[in-house]
Amino acid sequence: MSAVLDLSCELIRRVSVTPEDAGCQDLVAARLESAGFSITRLPFGSVRNLWATHGHGAPVLCFLGHTDVVPSGPVAAWRSPPFEPQVRDGRLYGRGAADMKGAVAAMVLALEDFVRTDPDHPGTVALLLTSDEEGDAIDGVRRVAQHFRETGQRIDACVVGEPTASRALGDTVRIGRRGSLTGTLSVRGVQGHVAYPQLADNPVHRALPALAALAARRWDEGDADFPPTSFQIANLHAGTGASNVIPGELEVQFNLRYGPRWSAQALIDAIEATLRAHALDFSIRWHRSGDPFHTGDGALRRVVRAAIAEVSGRVPREDTAGGTSDGRFIAPLGAQVVEVGPVNASIHKVDENVPLADLDALPALYLAIARRMLARA
Repeated sequence: MSAVLDLSCELIRRVSVTPEDAGCQDLVAARLESAGFSITRLPFGSVRNLWATHGHGAPVLCFLGHTDVVPSGPVAAWRSPPFEPQVRDGRLYGRGAADMKGAVAAMVLALEDFVRTDPDHPGTVALLLTSDEEGDAIDGVRRVAQHFRETGQRIDACVVGEPTASRALGDTVRIGRRGSLTGTLSVRGVQGHVAYPQLADNPVHRALPALAALAARRWDEGDADFPPTSFQIANLHAGTGASNVIPGELEVQFNLRYGPRWSAQALIDAIEATLRAHALDFSIRWHRSGDPFHTGDGALRRVVRAAIAEVSGRVPREDTAGGTSDGRFIAPLGAQVVEVGPVNASIHKVDENVPLADLDALPALYLAIARRMLARA
């Protein structure tokens, strides 16, 4: 069994369903402390965060990951128990194998190797782990980033180990992410009998034209780095369950994924203006999960390309697709952020897995990035 496979299995065995860490960070901390890293624990609320550093001064290269995982879903649907790692057909199976305990294990191995071979390296190399990436993401990296602002901790470059590959390690990296804005809309009407609509006010009927207008709107055309902004209704609820009652209230939850052409406030203003234009009696709650960010073609992107070419011989696609990541909290600190990790086809699914070939190559990839980013002049 390879070292990265062994550590990945140890992490998968820990049932760290968000926001639980279940001892994953203790395991990592013990290894890195033995390798000479300084360990700082940053617990906020029920969330555990780990900051491990080696070296001093600039530049600061941070590897970023999470030890929490999503729930397994129906255990009976898995071919093998989700928290009992199993290797079969050239793949490691288990919850978190791809998202992202395999990448965390690879980062640990790479960092141990890096400081062993160059203990007096320039700058600072660091690992930041949280147990709140798959959950609310309030007391995890979001809160750590706030702490870093308050204490003056800088990060110049950040490599996020999210699963970015489509078919094989190194074929795709993320150079940014879209912003995410969720609205929970309540539209008030007057409940009544369906046979007497003149005595009621159906909030569903009132809201549909406004929702149709929002769904049909072409918010922007996107650009070379970001796809067009999207508006999607995720949940809609009204009624008592009876077929002869006009509902008195409608609740609609929707989400927008947007690029840098929009701010969250500008979207809020545009949506609320549309709702008012349709004369709705409404209230709305907003949740801004994260703003869009983008890393230009600078040092980190060049280093990641070169490292991928060295390890896999591939030329990666560089895009901003997919959902959000904790990189959205690190980028505003002024850091370049690139996400690179294993294949994402099975993440959050039953029988989540990672190809052993990709897992075995990951430590070398992260090591190559560290060596190139913190190269001696």
